[in-house]
Amino acid sequence: MFLWPDYGKSYSMTIGELTDHCASKADVEECFPFDEDTLVFKVKGKMFFLMGLSANPLQFNVKCDPEKAVQLREQFDCVQPGYHMNKKHWNTVVIDGSLDRRTIREIIDHSYELVVNGGKKAK
Repeated sequence: MFLWPDYGKSYSMTIGELTDHCASKADVEECFPFDEDTLVFKVKGKMFFLMGLSANPLQFNVKCDPEKAVQLREQFDCVQPGYHMNKKHWNTVVIDGSLDRRTIREIIDHSYELVVNGGKKAK
């Protein structure tokens, strides 16, 4: 774990921390529908998080409201259009040390909430 010296915030997350956060959500299914390397988390039978376990650097894809997706990409270099996904609705987040844990969790939570709410913005 890397601690940013000036702020004391952790700016890195491990595979275990990411998967623990996803698995802690209600009614989540963890599976490998594509291959043994691509871990997927679903809710209501729909994906909200997927990650290649051997990716270096570590990165994951999440659903995102289209407007918010653009905002995140403009604000953070490590947030990019979804790799191998619909680029309007998916982002790829590269764990490069530039995002703090809270922001990473919020991005994942937003994806989960979009799927739970049927694609509508959470209130």
